[in-house]
Amino acid sequence: MRYFFLTYALIALLVVGIFGLRGQKFDKPPVRIFPDMDEQDKLRAQKPDAFFADGHGARLPVTQTQPRGFNAAGEKSIGGISEYEFGGQTGYYYTGHVGDYFGTGMPEELKLTQETAEALIHRGKERYGIYCAVCHGKAGDGQGITSNYGVPGIANFHLENFKSAAYPDGRMFETITNGKGMMGAYGYSIPVEDRWAIISYVRTLQAAKDAQAKAN
Repeated sequence: MRYFFLTYALIALLVVGIFGLRGQKFDKPPVRIFPDMDEQDKLRAQKPDAFFADGHGARLPVTQTQPRGFNAAGEKSIGGISEYEFGGQTGYYYTGHVGDYFGTGMPEELKLTQETAEALIHRGKERYGIYCAVCHGKAGDGQGITSNYGVPGIANFHLENFKSAAYPDGRMFETITNGKGMMGAYGYSIPVEDRWAIISYVRTLQAAKDAQAKAN
């Protein structure tokens, strides 16, 4: 009998805890075991805020500064410091498209020579290692660390449908920019030139694999 009343009391406490006392209001915040960052010291966009004298939460840029991506036409630096470009313009370099089709090859804007091409590939290797290898693998075979955890649909760049003849450079640029399938978009984190650098490195991996296959 003792265990019956104990069980009954626990069940009643559980029911009250789940459903609460309906219709009552309290002037104190509720007890939250996991706050989940519900309250943060931040200013919400387009919302008033009493922190500033004018009551506006949104602030104008600091004097003599400007947001990224808002340079004057043709300018690529702010105060002599090169600024990354993240897109928004038209043309093959920024979109991967030539008219209604995907283009192929490296854009003229890169002004590649033998020396700068090597530097671009080296840069692509670094960026690939940061953003791509975790899924696509160091060799580009789709055997990155995430493949060990059941992530589906990881591209193996050495399959024929990902070679340049079937998968133009412009299409790969668009995929990096906007994402595809399980892959998220990287257009807001990888600058335009670095996207082309990654593509150049992927093509280098493919060429090296093909050369090895022919040698064998």
